[in-house]
Parts: sequence; structure tokens; C-alpha cells
Amino acid sequence: MLMRTDPFRDFDRITQQLLGTNARPSAMLMDAWRDGDRFVVEFDLPGVDPGSVDLDVERNVLTVTAQRPPVDDKSSFLAAERPRGVFSRQLVLGDNLDLDRIEAGYRSGVLRLVIPVAERAKPRKITISHGETGDQAIGGGNGGRQGAGRTVEASAAHA
Repeated sequence: MLMRTDPFRDFDRITQQLLGTNARPSAMLMDAWRDGDRFVVEFDLPGVDPGSVDLDVERNVLTVTAQRPPVDDKSSFLAAERPRGVFSRQLVLGDNLDLDRIEAGYRSGVLRLVIPVAERAKPRKITISHGETGDQAIGGGNGGRQGAGRTVEASAAHA
């Protein structure tokens, strides 16, 4: 019988467990979607104490940090697939989100963030007015000149 040995097999296995792979990230699985005028992001954090979860926003980068406590040192593992200790994940958020109004909740091991779309990024009406002398003024949203004329729908860029 011929056995193939690979001295790097254990190294690859440990690296995949610590860093994850594209098919299986190591620490925080995430879902994100848009629901009307808000973005919703959910992180799976089973076994994590809500008091250990930390959210930081710097410029447009959201960092989620959490800690899953270690198992008693006297125990011997039969399987160890869930990462333990401190882990984090960063999201780069678009400029069209209102990062000052993020809402966060933790329930049944799921961290849910609700991030509203910024007012400046929402679709708005722009009124085009024209005068008797042929001059045309374009007024937009709040504070623009308005007069008799037609209304045109404008849409801001979305993330």
C-alpha cells in the first residue's frame, strides 16, 4: 500500500480554520440587503455575550468586534469548528448611508444593524420653471427657485 504524505496538510487545515475560505468564512457569517430606504446587515454570533460585542464607525468603515469565551482548559475537544476568542469584521459602507443613525440589536445570537439611506441620496423632485422673458431657472429639492413649469423626477446614486 502506498501512502501519500503532505507535510503542509495540517498547516493548510489550521490556516483555513483561522482565516476561513471563500466558501466558509471563519468567524462572522453575514447577510446584507436593502429594504426600502434602509440597509439591513445581520451577523451570526451564536454563543457570544452581547456585552462583548463592540461596534465602531470611522469615516465609512464599520468594524464589528466580538468575543466567544474559551472552553474550560480541563476539557479535551472531540471537534473544534467554532472559533473562540476575539474576532472582528469590517464593512466599507457607501457615502449614501447615514452612519450617524445606525440602529443595532442582538437577539437569539444574531446581531442586526439597520442603516438608513442618507436624505441626500434619496430620490427627489426637481422643478424646472420658466419665465415670460425666456429666462429659465432650475430649482432643486429644498431651497431652489420654483415657479410655473414642469416637474422632473431625479434619482440619486444607490449603494
